[in-house]
Amino acid sequence: MIDATSQVSAIRRQLGTRTLEAGEARVMTISQTYDAPLEDVWDACTNAERIPRWFLPVTGDLRLHGKYQLEGNAGGTVERCDPPKSFAATWEMGGEVSWIEVTLTPVDDGRTRFQLDHVANVAQEFWDQFGPGAVGVGWDLGLLGLASHLAADGSGVTPEQAAAWTASAEGKDYITRSSQAWYEASVAAGTDEAAARAAAERTTAFYTGEPAA
Repeated sequence: MIDATSQVSAIRRQLGTRTLEAGEARVMTISQTYDAPLEDVWDACTNAERIPRWFLPVTGDLRLHGKYQLEGNAGGTVERCDPPKSFAATWEMGGEVSWIEVTLTPVDDGRTRFQLDHVANVAQEFWDQFGPGAVGVGWDLGLLGLASHLAADGSGVTPEQAAAWTASAEGKDYITRSSQAWYEASVAAGTDEAAARAAAERTTAFYTGEPAA
């Protein structure tokens, strides 16, 4: 497994807003540069045989306008696809609809920058309670899985193995560091420090099962 401290530091996080027909939405941007060529990262993110090796089992049609479903998680519709540069899809879960946009950019020495924008109308009460980490920690775990997959021989882990690692001391340490990083992103976006700290502590407790500090 990739070192948790270095992996958390390798991820860049940013918060913003975007105006939609339904009103102002929050935009969470997460990115990381991988030591892998563009085509390999694209295939890892769009190939139904590879996605379960680092993220979750997926069913459906991953082509433009196709519908997909991640096991025990979100489903949606592929709304835009520009291989091997970008794709966008709805992210539907629990009766709520948000949107994800993935952009891949080649950088020096054959590496690839992965960026994901998650656009969502978030209820203010929920945002005040958990902040960006409610979703952000989950994406941090996803990027950890992708980093491990790309750095390995193409093998992966089962959902059971991933769940066991997340519940381990090492996994909880990664979650705690991730939640701290989202706290910092929230403060950088203008959130009151005390409010951001309290939200981050509740998010950490939710993911780790440990009492909030």
